[in-house]
Amino acid sequence: MSPPPRDPQSSDPLLLSCPRHQADTDDETAYDSDQKVHVVGIDDNDDDENGLTSLPFSWKKLWLFTGPGFLMSIAFLDPGNLEGDLQSGAIAGYSLLWLMMWATAMGLLVQLLSARLGVATGRHLAELCREEYPNWARYVLWVMAELALIGADIQEVIGSAIAVKILSNGYLPLWACVVVTACDCFIFLFLENYGVRKLEAVFAVLIATMAISFAWMFGETKPNGVELLLGLLVPRLSSKTIKHAVGVVGCIIMPHNVFLHSALVQSREIDHRKKSRVQEALKYYSIESTIALVVCFGINLFITTVFAKAFYGTKEADSVGLVNVGQYLQEKYGGGVLPILYIWAIGLLAAGQSSTTTGTYAGQFIMGGFLNLKLKKWLRALITRSCAIIPTMIVALLFDTTEDSLDVLNEWLNVLQSIQIPFALIPLLFLVSNKQLMGVFTIGPVLKTVATLVTGLVMVINGYLLVDFFTSEVTGTLLSTLISTFTAAYVGFIIYLVGRGVNIPNWSNWLKKFNTIPASDA
Repeated sequence: MSPPPRDPQSSDPLLLSCPRHQADTDDETAYDSDQKVHVVGIDDNDDDENGLTSLPFSWKKLWLFTGPGFLMSIAFLDPGNLEGDLQSGAIAGYSLLWLMMWATAMGLLVQLLSARLGVATGRHLAELCREEYPNWARYVLWVMAELALIGADIQEVIGSAIAVKILSNGYLPLWACVVVTACDCFIFLFLENYGVRKLEAVFAVLIATMAISFAWMFGETKPNGVELLLGLLVPRLSSKTIKHAVGVVGCIIMPHNVFLHSALVQSREIDHRKKSRVQEALKYYSIESTIALVVCFGINLFITTVFAKAFYGTKEADSVGLVNVGQYLQEKYGGGVLPILYIWAIGLLAAGQSSTTTGTYAGQFIMGGFLNLKLKKWLRALITRSCAIIPTMIVALLFDTTEDSLDVLNEWLNVLQSIQIPFALIPLLFLVSNKQLMGVFTIGPVLKTVATLVTGLVMVINGYLLVDFFTSEVTGTLLSTLISTFTAAYVGFIIYLVGRGVNIPNWSNWLKKFNTIPASDA
C-alpha cells in the first residue's frame, strides 16, 4: 500500500514551527501561547499574499520586540564580569578597552546566532540538542550546561550577597545575605505571572540602576578622557597584561546565556507561515540586541575606567576584588552627597540580583528543553534555584573568612564555566548551519566562516586559561592523573560534537513528529 501523500509545505521548517504544528505535540515549550506578546496581526496589511515582501520599519514593532535582548545582556554585567572589569582596569589601566569593545562585538555575534536559531525554528537550543543528539550525549550536554549555570549562579549570588553585606554595614553575615538574595530572586520571578512585559520592565529598571550607579562613580573619579579614547582606538598589549587580555575575551561568552537567548525570543508570537514575518522578527531582535549590548559596553567601560583611574600603578592594584574594592574607593573618594561605597554596592546589587534571576530563568529552559519535563514553572524554578543556592550556602559558610579565599573560589568558578564553552557554541554553530533545519535562514558562507573563527578563538582563549590555571594550581601525581583522564574525555567529546556537526544531521525523526511520513520512508 502506498504511503499517504505529503503536504509539499510540510518540509519547510518555518511551517513546522508554527503554533498550529506545535499544538499537536506534547513537548515542553519555552512559553505557552497565552504568555506571549502578541505581534501577529499588527500591520498585516503590509504583507503580500505569500508574505515575501520586505516590510517597512516600524517603531511600534521595535518596541514590541524589545525585551529579550536586554534580558540576555544582563549576563555581560554579572558580578563575575564586573570583577574582571575592575581587575583589568586596576592592572592594565586603559590599555585593554579596545579588546573589551571587540570582545563585546564577538559576544553579540554569538547571541544573534542564538536568536536566529530560536526565531527560525520556533524551538530553543536545549530542545534542539535533545532532538539532534543520542541520549548519552544530550545527558552529557545537559549536565555540562547545569554545571556552567551553577558556577555562574554562585558568582552572581555571592556578588549580590556582598552588596547586601555592604549596605547592611556588615551587620549581616554572608550566608544570611545569600538567603536574602535567594528570596528576592523568587519575588522577581513571581512577576512573570503578571506578564512577560512586566518582568522585562523590572530588568530594565535594574539595568538603569547599574548605569546610573556606575556613571555616578565615573563622574566622581573623573577618568582621563584622552587615555580612554586611546584605549578604545589603539590596540596595546604587553607581557604584564596578556593574562588579563585573555580573561577579557574569555568571560564574555556565558554558556547558559546562549541557551537563554534562543528561548527568550520565543516570547513574541509571530506568524511563522510567512517568511517576511520571520525576517522581520530577526531584524528587530538584531536591533534591540545591539542596543542592549552597546548599553552594557558603556557600563563595563565606566567600571574599567573608574578602577584604572583609582588603582592603576598603585600598590592595591593586585589585591582589589569585589569584597574590598568598595572600601578602597571610599578611602580615596569618600564624602560627597552619597558615599561612593554605597553607590558601588547599589550597582553591584542590581548586577547580581538581575543576573541571578535570569540565571534561574535560563535553568528552567535548560532543564525543560533537555529533559522535556512537564513541570509547573514555579516547581522547575524551585528546583533550579535550589541547585545553585545549596552549594552557594556551603560556599558562604566555608569562604566567609578572608578575601583571598573568595578570590580563589572565583578563579575555580571561572574555570568551571570556561570548560563548558564548547558545549554551547559547537551545537549552536552547526544547528544554524543546517539547511534542513533552518531553511532559507541558514547562515551563509561568509557569516559561517566568521562565526567559526569566533567560536574557535573563544575556545582557544578559554583553553589557554585552563592550561595556565591547571599548570599553576594542580600538583601531585594523583590529581594530575585525574586531570589528564578528564582532559582526554573532554577533548574526545568535543571531537565527537564537531564530527557529528560536520556530517549532515538526520532530521527525519524530528520531522516525523510534525508530518505524516511513515516510519518506513523515514
